[in-house]
Amino acid sequence: MAGKVADYDSPWKDILEKFFPQFLEFYFPVAAADIDWSRRPEFLDKELRQVTPDADIGRRHVDKLVKVWRKDGAEAWVLVHVEVQAQPEVAFPKRMYVYNYRLHDRYDRCVVSLAVLADDSPHWRPASFEYKLWGCHAGLWFPTVKLLDYGDAEEALAASMNPFAVVTRAHLRTLTTRRDPEARAESKWALVRDLFERRFSRAHIRALFRFIDWLMALPPNLQEQFEVTVRQYEEERQMPYLSNMERKAIERGLQKGLEQGLEQGMQQGMQQQLLRFLRNRFQEVPDDLEARIRQFGAERLGELLDRAMASDSLESFRRQVTALPTAEGEPPQSH
Repeated sequence: MAGKVADYDSPWKDILEKFFPQFLEFYFPVAAADIDWSRRPEFLDKELRQVTPDADIGRRHVDKLVKVWRKDGAEAWVLVHVEVQAQPEVAFPKRMYVYNYRLHDRYDRCVVSLAVLADDSPHWRPASFEYKLWGCHAGLWFPTVKLLDYGDAEEALAASMNPFAVVTRAHLRTLTTRRDPEARAESKWALVRDLFERRFSRAHIRALFRFIDWLMALPPNLQEQFEVTVRQYEEERQMPYLSNMERKAIERGLQKGLEQGLEQGMQQGMQQQLLRFLRNRFQEVPDDLEARIRQFGAERLGELLDRAMASDSLESFRRQVTALPTAEGEPPQSH
């Protein structure tokens, strides 16, 4: 988070809701210091949906709208965007602006927009959207944090008891082990072992374990080894960090989930590889072409990458993509 990635953003949403005060304390301490945390934050999913009816179902970003109260008693709405996509998005700053003004216009509330950028591009750092003409100037400037910037802070992250230090470490290690499953398996177990040895509550450990397990996906054989290692660790210390219900659910769905996840992961990886190649070669990939590409399976995507390499222009490649069926028995698109 069409090469559906609807499940891609849900663990981020879960972790944001469970640890929202810690989220602001870790990434946006100025905002956190001004909030009265004795009053429970309210998540306004319905209100956010009212202003984003056209949101892409397969999006790769997370949006949360939260009502908080400042220490002076004033009410404020915090709009949080978390970018979890592999590539920077040109439309992101405008989306921040549009969501902000729509919410303010519809509900007449002070809306604070914050962004966490979890992509892998060190140079993509959107922080504003504006336009001006003939003396008229409109726009939005919003605070951002870039997870890549924590790459040199491993020691501080490891020492922190904030759950989002764990989240950040997991993201960074996921990025650095993209092409090395063995290294990812080692990093995943190191993070989980460290998590088990912290002074977190059992509930916090389970929530963070689920996030790490989702984020640092492994091939089936390495995932099985990881599960065995977790069970052995718990048995040796007679400390069942995961509940029996969670354990049974993991074991019951492990094989099926891993097979599906491997297939989907391969397909999404090939889609990203093809889209990255097209952007590097032709700069822009129109939305309709990207949507078409995301309809193809892994086998066809390999063929499309070969065709992209041989194409003289993006339009030539588009014609070839349009002429191919996305599934067996499906007719190609009409020109």
